[in-house]
Amino acid sequence: MSDAAHEGLLRTDDEGYLVDPSDWNPEVARTLARRENVELTDEHWAVLRFMREYYEDHQIAADARFVIRFLARERGKGDEARDVLFALFPYGYVKQACKIAGMRRPRAWSTG
Repeated sequence: MSDAAHEGLLRTDDEGYLVDPSDWNPEVARTLARRENVELTDEHWAVLRFMREYYEDHQIAADARFVIRFLARERGKGDEARDVLFALFPYGYVKQACKIAGMRRPRAWSTG
C-alpha cells in the first residue's frame, strides 16, 4: 500500500492520535512520525518498541519515567536518559512519542 493510501486509512482523533492502538504497525509509526516531522532513528525505534511492549503487557501507555528508566538502563544512557528522550521527541513525550507509538492520548497527562 502506498504512503498516500495508508495515510487515508489511519483512524485518528482530532489531535492525530490513533483511535485504536491495535491499528499500529511500523508503517503507521512512519506515517505518524512524518506528520510530526520526526525522522525515526534506531533510538526512536527502541523507545517505540519498549512503549508497545509496555502497552501490550499493561493495556496503558507507559509513563515517561518508565521510558526514561529504559533508556538509562537498557540503552546505556544513564543520567542523560531524560535529555535523550526529549531530544528524540522535542515537542514532548505525550505529543510525539505516545502519538507515534500508537497510543491514545493519555487524558490525565499534560502534553509535555
